[in-house]
Amino acid sequence: MNYPALSALNSKSLIPVPRGRKSANFGKVAVLVSSDQDFKNIRSNSLKPESSSLYLSTFFTDKEKVSFAGPYIGAPYGVVLLESMIARGASKILVLGWCGAVSDKLKTGDLIIPSAAISDEGTSRNYVEENYKGVCDDFPVINPSASLVRAFGNQLGSMDLKFTKGKIWTTDAIYRETPEKVEFFRDKGAFAVEMECSALFAAAHYRNIEIAALLVVSDELKPTEWIPGFHTKEFKEARKKACKAIVEFATELNQGELNQEE
Repeated sequence: MNYPALSALNSKSLIPVPRGRKSANFGKVAVLVSSDQDFKNIRSNSLKPESSSLYLSTFFTDKEKVSFAGPYIGAPYGVVLLESMIARGASKILVLGWCGAVSDKLKTGDLIIPSAAISDEGTSRNYVEENYKGVCDDFPVINPSASLVRAFGNQLGSMDLKFTKGKIWTTDAIYRETPEKVEFFRDKGAFAVEMECSALFAAAHYRNIEIAALLVVSDELKPTEWIPGFHTKEFKEARKKACKAIVEFATELNQGELNQEE
């Protein structure tokens, strides 16, 4: 049997998604934080909430009933956490992560809100329907929630934070970002590369859940060189701002104080 590129086999799963016990302390908004440092930053500013283990990660709900989980790496594990948060009652998911710039329009320390993600990973194909139309040269292009992206952008603007909104490239192989791949996906409109967003967007869409992401540029991929920026002042300051922004946005979103139709 030939297995189709965009699976025609994605019917109802034999294995049901585990359902956690929904708690009155669990709000509708959940935040997935990929970096351990950023997760600890957020947790340390949340009045020392009680936390628990969630697979290989940590999970807690703050006093505003916003839930946080992290760290994680890679599309498969990111989707495991996302499915678990949805099972616990989350209906809006926010993602905080890092990315590498592949466009000259971005540099280390910049912020980007993905408007779409080109899927160069395997997990999203398990959530994409057979008739899915968003395709770029056989690579699915997965969109987040347009209204949530718009509201997130408005929030950053109100905080005087500069950001770029654009397409990104999601890959499975952290050490296989070749010059040819960088050029190919940049030519397809990608501003940056990371390892989870297209899968998270696809799973959220399949579960009828709203999702948006905020990424901090940690390094730059040029045609013939890699410029790491992990230890720069710009990157560290941008991460602090991103942590603050996503917590404030999640809190207001959970309290219903944001108009997503603006």
